[in-house]
Amino acid sequence: MAEPSTLPLPDESAVRDALREVIDPEAGMNIVELGLVYGVTVTAERVAVDMTMTTPACPVADMLVDQAHAAVGRITPEGVEVEIKLVWEPIWNPSMMSGMAKDFFGWQH
Repeated sequence: MAEPSTLPLPDESAVRDALREVIDPEAGMNIVELGLVYGVTVTAERVAVDMTMTTPACPVADMLVDQAHAAVGRITPEGVEVEIKLVWEPIWNPSMMSGMAKDFFGWQH
């Protein structure tokens, strides 16, 4: 019989670090630097992430949500729910990107 997971409950910073593994293939940049992660809430029962897409018509939305769920799941103890919620408010715009992402795209900040 396998031993139960002994992973510690991640904090918000650890969740955001895990989400940096998720790369938007259209932008070539991770979803955290793109400003697509709006919020992270960690409780003993659940790790919840509110995220968005650059557009509601994003053709890779399902893939990014699935990858985000997998990335957070890898650092979350067994028995703790992982919830990735797609939200549309506020509407994403390029000003939400990090300075690193703006530099990557050659945009002034």
